[in-house]
Amino acid sequence: MLETIELRKVFKNKTAVDGVNLYLDPGESVGLLGPNGAGKSTTISMISTLIKPTSGDVKMNGQSVLKHPKIIRSELGVVPQEIALYPDLSALENLQFFGRIYGLKGKELNRAVQEVLELVDLTDRQKERIKTYSGGMKRRINIAAALMHQPKIIIMDEPTVGIDPQSRNYILETVRRLNTEKKMSVLYTSHYMEEVEQLCDRIYIMDHGKVIASGRKDELKSILSAEDMIVLQLEEPCEPFVDELKQDINIRKVDADGNKMIKLIVPKTVNLLGQIFQAAERHSARIVNLNVQKPSLEDVFLHLTGRKLRD
Repeated sequence: MLETIELRKVFKNKTAVDGVNLYLDPGESVGLLGPNGAGKSTTISMISTLIKPTSGDVKMNGQSVLKHPKIIRSELGVVPQEIALYPDLSALENLQFFGRIYGLKGKELNRAVQEVLELVDLTDRQKERIKTYSGGMKRRINIAAALMHQPKIIIMDEPTVGIDPQSRNYILETVRRLNTEKKMSVLYTSHYMEEVEQLCDRIYIMDHGKVIASGRKDELKSILSAEDMIVLQLEEPCEPFVDELKQDINIRKVDADGNKMIKLIVPKTVNLLGQIFQAAERHSARIVNLNVQKPSLEDVFLHLTGRKLRD
């Protein structure tokens, strides 16, 4: 349905997106995962024809979107990262405005407005000005505006940034309903791993402008199928102990959050528990808890990039 082919964007001397290939099938929910600055928003801007790529192409049902932008604009709804509403207008007036831009009129416009207000559960607040809304309510109207023309594809660029947990859960449930009930294709960008795991069939992981891994959740987790995750909790932080762990050639990754909680990625074939306890004893580091777990998607990201998702 939608695909990018070697998509690349250079701003002056900085390469923001570097040869991105991805696709979205009808009715599919796909996650674009990466830290801030990974190139997610720039990729979305090129897909939605807001900016032109330096090279590469975007295709919709086999046709070039760059040559024929209208073929995607009528089928696509975009929820931008920043709130794109008029604060001095009411929610109703905002939705009527965006509906008219999409060519809706009269009864068709009124019906579309009431449908999206009901979907985001703000019918009873529709006449209030946007500037009086909470952050979560603004986000929900932002989503409603992108749905006025009943698009086949909805792109959501980090729609839950900076909102309260209740609004966040409501937005996640709305995205799930759009995908499962209305069969809308969803491209969802985030730097929250749990959101993408909840919502998406397939996941692309981006870092420094490149797609560094892609596949279904189980496929991505299989990257570390030969490893275990050892989680240590110390009574007090102990930097010399952490430093020794980092120097051990058998330990693939060491993630020390303040040096009190330590995560180690280690080969399943090597038993390192004895060495870990000996090192702790040498540095008078008291281990109060230890668990051996299967690596998570977050651990895969750390393994691939050398940093946490929200670093």
